[in-house]
Amino acid sequence: MSQTRGRYDFCIGLVLAMSSSTFIGGSFILKKKGLLRLARKGSMRAGQGGHAYLKEWLWWAGLLSMGAGEVANFAAYAFAPATLVTPLGALSVLVSAILSSFFLNEKLNLHGKIGCLLSILGSTVMVIHAPQEEEVETLNEMSHKLGDPGFVVFATLVVIVSLILIFVVGPRHGQTNILVYITICSVIGALSVSCVKGLGIAIKELFAGKPVLKHPLSWILLLSLTVCVSTQINYLNRALDIFNTSIVTPIYYVIFTTSVLTCSAILFKEWQHMAADDIIGTFSGFLTIIVGIFLLHAFKDVNFTLENLPLSLRKDDRAANGTLMTTYDGYNDDEESSPCLGEMQSTESISGRRNGSLSAF
Repeated sequence: MSQTRGRYDFCIGLVLAMSSSTFIGGSFILKKKGLLRLARKGSMRAGQGGHAYLKEWLWWAGLLSMGAGEVANFAAYAFAPATLVTPLGALSVLVSAILSSFFLNEKLNLHGKIGCLLSILGSTVMVIHAPQEEEVETLNEMSHKLGDPGFVVFATLVVIVSLILIFVVGPRHGQTNILVYITICSVIGALSVSCVKGLGIAIKELFAGKPVLKHPLSWILLLSLTVCVSTQINYLNRALDIFNTSIVTPIYYVIFTTSVLTCSAILFKEWQHMAADDIIGTFSGFLTIIVGIFLLHAFKDVNFTLENLPLSLRKDDRAANGTLMTTYDGYNDDEESSPCLGEMQSTESISGRRNGSLSAF
């Protein structure tokens, strides 16, 4: 019975995680459509300080869609392992990229299509080999988990590293080293996922009629989550303001997801009873998603399609005529002409659905 219940919860968490990515990915398209409609009307744009978007129903539809996605993501952590839910957050990037090619006329080049395919395959592999976490159904059990010596040491190290980066390394190297602010967001994000997991358990107990509000752990988790999310949003926005979005996004995804996997393994002992093939499958799926996200972002401004492939096959003929060209010669990589969806996506705080924390709307 317990095994059947665990499989049932796993399926619910999987559906919620995928629904979250769909809602959040679609929200960027709705918001973008609303902003473009305002631009055609001649209204002052949001980037210039205008607030006309507050009167645009498409923008509000996008906001509600993002809110629904965040709620679904929050609930997913209560049913499925964080090792599964967090990496699946990458699907929202794929959803927005695919929908933008249909509804915003923003071309998805060959690298992007391959990246989408790899991310989907990697997600599928991770779902198949996802670990089973130890059963934690009450706040009392969660408090015992949080008091485990292994997690206490991990959390202490995270806090110390974060404080050093914020007060010592950040002021000196934050403006020049992309890893400083992203590392702060990532390691703190691991703690925020633990808080979300605990609050998810508290909400399940609340619906069961238990006096959750009288349990001090509920308020500690809520306060900790607020602090973690605020810090994440602050330093992620700093990184996005200084460095290129196409670089920040994949690096943040990799470091953050790695931090969450480590924290989840320590807190919920997800890897303790995994077979060797499941461990290899999980890491392989994660690495495949990383490669897919890298291809999707790193080459998004390169105009490379299947029609360009024969160019490389004909380069010998061109060399004979004295007109040798590389495969990428003549491609337009002007950033000003590139799709702006990525920039809008970054300003919506990508941290939200990936880490179980609420995005800055």
